[in-house]
Amino acid sequence: MDGRTIVVENWAHLQEILYFDSWNEQLHRFRSAYVYRGLEDSSYKLTSTLNRLGESHLEKHLLRNFRKYSHKQISLEYKSIWYWLALAQHHGLPTRLLDWTYSPYVALHFATADFTKYQKDGAIWAVNYVDTKAYLPDQLALVIEEEGSHIFTAEMLERVASTLPELGQLRKNDFPIFFEPPSIDDRIVNQYAVFSMMSDPNILLSDWLKGKEVSYFKILIPASLKWEIRDKLDQSNINERVLFPGLDGLATWLKRHYRDVRLEELDKKASPDDIEKPSESG
Repeated sequence: MDGRTIVVENWAHLQEILYFDSWNEQLHRFRSAYVYRGLEDSSYKLTSTLNRLGESHLEKHLLRNFRKYSHKQISLEYKSIWYWLALAQHHGLPTRLLDWTYSPYVALHFATADFTKYQKDGAIWAVNYVDTKAYLPDQLALVIEEEGSHIFTAEMLERVASTLPELGQLRKNDFPIFFEPPSIDDRIVNQYAVFSMMSDPNILLSDWLKGKEVSYFKILIPASLKWEIRDKLDQSNINERVLFPGLDGLATWLKRHYRDVRLEELDKKASPDDIEKPSESG
């Protein structure tokens, strides 16, 4: 699909769309070449936290100070900028990275995790990362070809560029990279995580995709389906307890699991006349 938006009709329709184009004729297996990103609000763009900060020139300062002040907690054997970039993103520092996952169900979790946004339509972006290889600089294309891979690791990137400016200088035209982060902790592993980044941090991936020979599409999830999807994901063990191992994830899951949605329905049905007004006599 070339950038179209698909509006989900029901749970069954959603299952069909999530696994669109997953058949690999060469392998004779259902091996999807897509990565997925779930958003709780369909109006959100594919902006990185660095884009939202609005100051891309601060990237080097953010990373420098992150490395400077975290050295006591992190082994010095990790010197690659790609490791530090992944680690910084993982801990909430504004970076040029975007979070993706190989799992459409994990993406569906992130599109429905925040019940305070259940009045808004959600969305899942799907991008064929194999197609993006055609736009790589020659040096990176050679590395990925030698590895027989479709996606990078931090170590593979380090062979070609040891800094972000070096990466940007590999090719005049902008290009995206998809790479698997190091298995820093169980959260990375359980979320089946993948990162993307642009050679120019000011360019949005969604803008770059337009007009390129890369398959991608957007799934729009109506707000009316969110609670059904959420409950079925929880029953399938796709929830914070699994994806965010630890007490914080457990507490977040339990908070939603025991939420009484009937109270919300009563609030919606209440008319202005049902609301008690203050007495004029005081």
